[in-house]
Amino acid sequence: MKKTMMIVLALVLALSCFAVSLAEDMPVVKIGVFEPASGDSGAGGKQETLGIQYANIVQPTVEIGGTTYKVELVTADNGSSADKAPSAAQKLVSENVSVVLGSYGSGVSIAGSDYFKNANIPAIGLTCTNPQVTAGNSHYFRVCFLDPFQGTVLANYAFKELGAKTAYCLGEAGNDYDQGLITFFQQAFEGLGGTVIHDDFMNNNSDFTSFLSNAQMYGADLIFCPVSIAYSTQIVSQAASQGIAIPVLGGDTLDSNVVAAAAKGTNIDLIVTTFYQEGANKEFDEGFKAWLASDAEAMTNNGGNDMIAGVTCMGYDGYFAALKALQDAGSTDGAAVMAALPAVEIDGVSGHIAFDATGDAIRTSAFVKKVNNETGDWEFVAEQTVE
Repeated sequence: MKKTMMIVLALVLALSCFAVSLAEDMPVVKIGVFEPASGDSGAGGKQETLGIQYANIVQPTVEIGGTTYKVELVTADNGSSADKAPSAAQKLVSENVSVVLGSYGSGVSIAGSDYFKNANIPAIGLTCTNPQVTAGNSHYFRVCFLDPFQGTVLANYAFKELGAKTAYCLGEAGNDYDQGLITFFQQAFEGLGGTVIHDDFMNNNSDFTSFLSNAQMYGADLIFCPVSIAYSTQIVSQAASQGIAIPVLGGDTLDSNVVAAAAKGTNIDLIVTTFYQEGANKEFDEGFKAWLASDAEAMTNNGGNDMIAGVTCMGYDGYFAALKALQDAGSTDGAAVMAALPAVEIDGVSGHIAFDATGDAIRTSAFVKKVNNETGDWEFVAEQTVE
């Protein structure tokens, strides 16, 4: 295995060096990266961005209208905040990007949306799962599944596989992602005959003791907390310190090596739904890990180890969807790329990607996985579908 990784690393480095020399005299097409590098979702945003950056190394050029262009990534930190998202969106517009990728976080995606719309620049959401991101507009697309689907998958798994009858749901007040996914989970869970208790905490909260005590008081069979990485690590750690044995269930935001590390060495059963499970695509896994091993900053941004998050895979697939749109448009003009996007189809690492009439990816399954408490690794549980 070590020898294989060294060979892959050498190929990645050689490809990178070749691409730099090849692209020196090429025209440039810019792709905007609208992601949080700071704030509550900064860790997830960095992992999502890594997928885009690795894809750019794998394919740093694209042929548009018979001309080969160098692809330049232009990044803008939206700070995990709806207040900061507009200025980040305006930065990308001012840089004349042809298409935008992001964001990790539905709230910031919605907050930046109109700036892209007014500039005739299409955006491709990578893991922003709230339906409102694409609803009522023609410029925002998405390569991930949506919260109505994810909420139903989680509810079905909780009720049918875990045998849960009472679910304690905990989210950040005012957070579009948290509240949206909790709503869809609640609808599906109660539809199956379950009972839901719902609590909210305020922004910047760090003490979840009372909320965890509430879960015990209500006799909850599971805690559903589809919150940011920053909050979920605290919830898992504090639940373990309180000796709580209730399983913790989360959506795609909890699919992080940072969250897995919080559950390592505890008795907390941590289960999530996500877009990708390491091992599903050997070529992608080995290439990405080799790149991380060659780049200390990238390794740091991945949480300090080479575990692959589902959001990284979606960043990778989103980049190639953007390249296909540029190719099909035959132009770097944002309006032309927007017009080409509805017909784009690619076979990504996460599966086949095509868009429906709303601009959402047509997805029929999600990965369910849980943390191995001894190793801190994610382990595949099931590929869950919804009829």
